[in-house]
Amino acid sequence: MKRLITIIITSFFLLFNTFPAVKALSSPPEVSADSVVLMDATTGKLLYQKNKDSAYPPASTTKIMTVLLVLENTKLDDIVTVSKNAEMTDGSKIYLIAGEKISIKELLYGLILASANDCAVALAEHISGSTENFAELMNKKANSLGCKNTNFVNPNGLYDVNHKTSAYGLSLIMQELIKHPEYKVIATTPSYLMAVTNKSKAKRPLWNENRLIQKADQYYYPGSEGGKTGYTIQSKHSYIATANRNGHKLIVALVHDPVKTFFPDSIKLLNYGFDNFELSEQFKKDDVVSNLTLDDGTALPLLATKDLYVVKEKKANLTPTIKTEQTKPNLSSIKKGDLVSKAIITLGKDSYNLELSSGIDYSKKIVPLTNTFTKNSKISPSIVNILKYLVPILIILLFIRRGIKKKRRRKKRLNRFVNNLNNRKQ
Repeated sequence: MKRLITIIITSFFLLFNTFPAVKALSSPPEVSADSVVLMDATTGKLLYQKNKDSAYPPASTTKIMTVLLVLENTKLDDIVTVSKNAEMTDGSKIYLIAGEKISIKELLYGLILASANDCAVALAEHISGSTENFAELMNKKANSLGCKNTNFVNPNGLYDVNHKTSAYGLSLIMQELIKHPEYKVIATTPSYLMAVTNKSKAKRPLWNENRLIQKADQYYYPGSEGGKTGYTIQSKHSYIATANRNGHKLIVALVHDPVKTFFPDSIKLLNYGFDNFELSEQFKKDDVVSNLTLDDGTALPLLATKDLYVVKEKKANLTPTIKTEQTKPNLSSIKKGDLVSKAIITLGKDSYNLELSSGIDYSKKIVPLTNTFTKNSKISPSIVNILKYLVPILIILLFIRRGIKKKRRRKKRLNRFVNNLNNRKQ
């Protein structure tokens, strides 16, 4: 009841709050967090960084990793049975009850909107059997994503001296998380009323604590597609969020903010990114990137194996350069779609790697006779040139000879017919 009253009061305040959003800057803004990253979500390019790999306790921003693993390992309609351990979890919670049966979807709403620690524990135990085993899964995933100076001890972010990550680590996790459309649906829901369960006959009301998605809030940011706050006394404030403007997605992460300016700082960083950088498609999948000249003189088209996007400053007039790896593939085995080369596309100081595939099925190609002579024999080029003209002449003579033989056969048949006719008259 107390939580419901809080939500109603907060809603009333936000409804009449008309403070303007922070405007964009033409140069990187000053921000108070100790580790900060602004990342292009499509390419992974960093548009701004401040101590990007410095590790700090991330508090509840930890939960984006928990959400990622839940979406990778479960279905939304799976049912979880809440343990006593989950019920007794400290910190923010929605007051789950031991023995309560509740869906993954409902628990995710509690985890993302209300930052409920008991939901995090219930989900972790459902997937791995214990929070300790789940932490091992978290660290394995973090390592695979390239997160440096990262170590998770629990699924909810409660303070532990060994529980830490950086702004760059959080950005890499969010970059992977937003590949799941279910996350955006839940994370952009302003409020939610949870369904009744076998242990709770009252519907639990939830309010999204990410102010960038709340339209009545002074920090509402159009295009915001999700985010997560975090705070403990020891961890200070942290925040991770993603936003989309005309198909250009950015990720902002701020860790260890002692001043609690992460909301306005995030808006300044997002505006800086959107106003000063642009995303463009360099190649579509199966576009011809370049051609590889084979030993027989054939031009083998090299195709992009995926869509390739590049990021550049809006005022920069840059032309990309393409450097293709020179390879000598086995001609007889090349099939369309086989990986045969790689390309490095350079735009200013940035480089993008792109694997290239064969554009033709060379294994079915008919190799010209003259090329076979030239490549596989020791016949001199002058003799080869003579054969180029001699072979057609021989073919013509062969047809003439066949014509003469046919004419002779027809004459013989005519003579036999005349002789037979004369013999009958006699």
